[in-house]
Amino acid sequence: MAEGARVLPRTLGEGLRAAPGILRADLWTMRRDPLPRLRWLGRLPHGHVVLFAVLMAWLSMAQFQEPARPGTAQDPVPLIGLVVLEALAVQLALTRPIPAWWLSTAMLLVTALEGDGRLPAYVLYPWNYGQIALHTVVLLLLALRVRPRIAAEALILTLLVGTVIAVLATRPHADGLDEAFVSFTTAVVVGAALRGRRVARRRLVEQEELTAEERARRTLLEERNRIARELHDVVAHHMSVISIQAQVAPHLAENPSDDLKENLAGIRQNAVEALAELRRVLGVLRSEDALADGARHAPQPTLDRLDELVGTVRGTGITILTDVTGERRPLPPGVELSAFRIVQEALSNVMRHAPGAQARVELGYQRRGLTVRIVNTTPDRPAPPSPGAGHGLLGMRERAAMLGGELTTGPTPDGGYEVTAVLPTHHPDPSTAATETAEDPV
Repeated sequence: MAEGARVLPRTLGEGLRAAPGILRADLWTMRRDPLPRLRWLGRLPHGHVVLFAVLMAWLSMAQFQEPARPGTAQDPVPLIGLVVLEALAVQLALTRPIPAWWLSTAMLLVTALEGDGRLPAYVLYPWNYGQIALHTVVLLLLALRVRPRIAAEALILTLLVGTVIAVLATRPHADGLDEAFVSFTTAVVVGAALRGRRVARRRLVEQEELTAEERARRTLLEERNRIARELHDVVAHHMSVISIQAQVAPHLAENPSDDLKENLAGIRQNAVEALAELRRVLGVLRSEDALADGARHAPQPTLDRLDELVGTVRGTGITILTDVTGERRPLPPGVELSAFRIVQEALSNVMRHAPGAQARVELGYQRRGLTVRIVNTTPDRPAPPSPGAGHGLLGMRERAAMLGGELTTGPTPDGGYEVTAVLPTHHPDPSTAATETAEDPV
């Protein structure tokens, strides 16, 4: 316990020392970051933003022109100039959100200090409704562009400025802080949520594109395997027969001539060479390595990226639970890749065919294999028509069979659907492989 007490202050001290550097890296920038096209508003019209800023600035200036006490003179020019700069910050936030936030925050601070003791009692202090609305829009436009951590840092600094003003003000009540804090916090939360949804949607599109590419590659491999099987069935058998007949023929003829023996030996040699060449061609047709160099050398996903895949699908609104049993360990690359692709395809099927359903991904590590189970609950609404050739289950079954495993699919008793793959991790018995090779003429 004493040791833990000594570690905690040191950890907090390191965090406090690192805070200025983090804030400087996050908020001290003039980087241009135009507002992206929004699905729910299209491209936000700049003219509408300008109109909103003008209206809010007019509302603020109208209140600043009232004297604090009847019969006293009030010079509204300084405050009006500050409000104009704050309105310009809203327009700047469309292209440079962080500099716009600095400008707007600085204007809030200076306006509050300048208006202390000069504003009527009925005007909200330290900021009126117009100023709150302007800074709320700035924070919203900021949260739509930057990471949630940066938006939270900007919000905390803004609230800190308001708190300092309330402490230093000569007015007895800072009645505008509550409205400001609620409005500012809401803007950051809404902006961060919309940004997170946009990022998740973009990642989902990228994931679907990768799945479509994988499906196209799998279709190509299926066609190559079909060609390879046809070549094996039609050509290899006849070439093997030719080779055997050419070898036996000299023993069937009485006193065969040397020319006949030489020709038959040549026929047999050509047949053997043709079989070897055919074996090489079939190996190319059956191999994924025959694809383009870019795909051949690209890093293949493993189960280490399973959390990233699940997180991407969760971003679409689907609830996914994961469960890992057994001792997690590195598996052969083929098993890792096949398990990842099976989970990826199964979750894609859940998104397409079971809208609103919950899913569960289970990995079971055994001594000689890996069990992958993906199950979803009953969808809460009918699935929309989905284009596709229906190669998903076939591809998963082929991946399992390629490793000597098996895949089972089917509905669950509660109306959901289940996909279970058992993938062995041990190598086949060499004697069995040799026997199969001897029986196969190719």
